Amino acid sequence: MLNDTATAAFDTPLFRDHAAAGSFAGPPAGTGRAEAPDGRASAGPVAGGAAIVLDDVSKVFPARGSDAPVEALKNVSIAIPQGEIYGVIGRSGAGKSTLIRAINGLERPTSGEVVVDGVAINRLTEAGLRDQRRRIGMIFQHFNLLSSRSAFDNVALPLELAGVSRAATREKVLDLLELVGLSDKKDRYPIELSGGQKQRVGIARALATDPRVLLSDEATSALDPETTRSILRLLAQVNARLGVTIVLITHEMTVIKEICHRVGVIEAGRIIEEGRVSDVFAHPSTATARSFIGSLPGREIPATLAGRLRAEATGASQTVLRLTLTGDPASQPLVTQLARELGIDIALLGGQIDSIGALPFALLYVGVPVGAWAEGPLRARLEAAGATTEVVGHV
Repeated sequence: MLNDTATAAFDTPLFRDHAAAGSFAGPPAGTGRAEAPDGRASAGPVAGGAAIVLDDVSKVFPARGSDAPVEALKNVSIAIPQGEIYGVIGRSGAGKSTLIRAINGLERPTSGEVVVDGVAINRLTEAGLRDQRRRIGMIFQHFNLLSSRSAFDNVALPLELAGVSRAATREKVLDLLELVGLSDKKDRYPIELSGGQKQRVGIARALATDPRVLLSDEATSALDPETTRSILRLLAQVNARLGVTIVLITHEMTVIKEICHRVGVIEAGRIIEEGRVSDVFAHPSTATARSFIGSLPGREIPATLAGRLRAEATGASQTVLRLTLTGDPASQPLVTQLARELGIDIALLGGQIDSIGALPFALLYVGVPVGAWAEGPLRARLEAAGATTEVVGHV
């Protein structure tokens, strides 16, 4: 059985005009508004041509028996521009699932407004909501493929429900299977496919109606790391080629790091931190964000160093710094330059060089002479170079 989220994704009608052989392309790019599917005026232009806007959204589930009401979302406000990959990260129970269900209309907010592609989702009738969902594709954690259907037929399902002709459906499905790299698996059934291949079928199916928005509900959680990376690369390719706005719900910071442009950190139903991925990684402002970032490989203090650290500089020869650099400074030989310019020894103790949000990113643990750090010029020079500096101890 499909769950209610999956069922909603296939709800009919998916196309306003079932006689049309082609697929839905959505309103013209840059219009900033769309006619509401139930005939009402839309919510009107939204900030910056945003594809998705949540405006002061709260969701309270009523009390059951002796249980108290549950406030799953609390005054959430987000604006996601068209074509962006936006990540929402949080722990279990933080409100991620309720948020994504609010975007596709499965949960109506208790207060506030949800606008997708210019239409206020929470104001629609059930018929209007079914019609609007043709613009919203869904990718699921557990794939939700029909075991009795081949890969081809699973992808074709939304088009069949929409009444699209066989010829147009076949052409569309074959194009999508080629896009996701499964042309040679079109006649295979889910039991014959790997987890990554099943998810690729799920992505192709989600794209069948040419959605303007693609929602990913923990889509890589059931996959191994290598397969996860391949699926994320595919989503980035879909975003770049088709201009689809993607919202990724996840509890894995590696997913955010890999492809997201911006990220919102959710905790107890609130967005407690939001910004460009590179900025949040370099300058996390909340303990929750720091915890997620600290879980990434290379972020922790090297074990050989951690056991020797002490809080006070008295009797120590080195102050240990954690340096964070993003953008161009992360690509420069900063440690070597500073050692030469200031005539001091700087020991590289650990760290990583990576890319985050398409920007170079470096996190380095270095040891500098205690006196050199106390005197000030090194501190000023690091700040001028764009490095975020934190003293983690002394050795």
